[in-house]
Amino acid sequence: MSKSEIILISISGEDKPGVTTAITEILGNYDATILDIGQADIHHTLSLGILFKMSDRSDSGNVLKEVLFKCSEMNVTPRFTPVDIERYNNWVGRQGKGRYVVTILGKEITAHQLSKVTKAITNQDLNIDSIKRLTGRITLTEEVDESNIRSCIELSVRGELQDKKALSAKFMQYSANLGIDISFQKDDIFRRNRRLICFDMDSTLIKTEVIDELADKAGVGEQVRAITECAMRGEIDFTESFKQRIALLKGLDEHVLEEIASSLPIMDGAERLMSILKKCGYKIAILSGGFSYFGLHLKKLFDVDYVYANELEIVNGKLTGNYVGDIVDGKRKAELLRLIAQVEKIDLEQVIAVGDGANDLPMLNIAGLGIAFHAKPTVKENVQQSISTIGLDGILYFLGFRDIQIDL
Repeated sequence: MSKSEIILISISGEDKPGVTTAITEILGNYDATILDIGQADIHHTLSLGILFKMSDRSDSGNVLKEVLFKCSEMNVTPRFTPVDIERYNNWVGRQGKGRYVVTILGKEITAHQLSKVTKAITNQDLNIDSIKRLTGRITLTEEVDESNIRSCIELSVRGELQDKKALSAKFMQYSANLGIDISFQKDDIFRRNRRLICFDMDSTLIKTEVIDELADKAGVGEQVRAITECAMRGEIDFTESFKQRIALLKGLDEHVLEEIASSLPIMDGAERLMSILKKCGYKIAILSGGFSYFGLHLKKLFDVDYVYANELEIVNGKLTGNYVGDIVDGKRKAELLRLIAQVEKIDLEQVIAVGDGANDLPMLNIAGLGIAFHAKPTVKENVQQSISTIGLDGILYFLGFRDIQIDL
């Protein structure tokens, strides 16, 4: 018979300094080995768990007695649970199973939303190991700026995934119907080591389609918007739609481009996102089916590392209705993403791609993390991650950032 014993201490009560120190000091006096430990504080209420092994069972009674007295002195409540060796070893054996991270993001997170997501996880025979909040707590006052309200929690999940496609489809369904965004990622070395992010420009980094703005100035707005919408929905070939649209811009004065560039409406959350990514050493690329003139403007604004977009032909200060060089379509975006990754000597799993249109799908699907941002339904149906509830800074939560770390 083994002389050792495994015990789980669960302590709850008002959170105060010194509880963990006091308990571990007692365990240390009896040479206990800490097998696992976890602590959470919700609204000043402590939940502390310590799983430890005693080498000599004869000491267990004294340990529990001292812990009980100390907890009474500190006005917290302990609970002791013996754990047999076989059960412990089975638990340890499950540690090698697949690990995943589920991120739930929205303006607010309700119990109904959370119950749906966790049930989908449970139905896949996955176990939730831990839950943590990534966003700051919301104050309940009327003076709160609605544009800054966001709520995000991250679930660490473990187990053998039965059907990833089915789980991803269920999450996308909930995203569409419940007003939340859900990210499901494998928790591996790549997830914690992203190094390059590639953005579409129009309706992603900026709130408009620049070609539509140009078309309005040229008096052909309705015609161009109709073609744009068909292209973004994937109903017509992007290259053909591009040629049709710029042909309608023939004769537009060059100074119009400067006017539009100087007042581009930047997407919500873009400045916060870009600032944090640059501080963390990310390389940033714009891969756009729009125009390089505006991409270069954003390059200066956000210190972007790479810009690839279409170049309008300008002769004698006027647009000719033609373009210069290759068209940056969906296929070209994917090629450019691969090329930049090679130049930066990083794996595709370390790349993030963000876009909203059908022509973004090729790059979204080869990147380690492809995010459809406020995207068309066709696009959402063909990716695993999407953000529709808040601005671009929602990407930070998918990467595991917490408000407390970045809002300094």
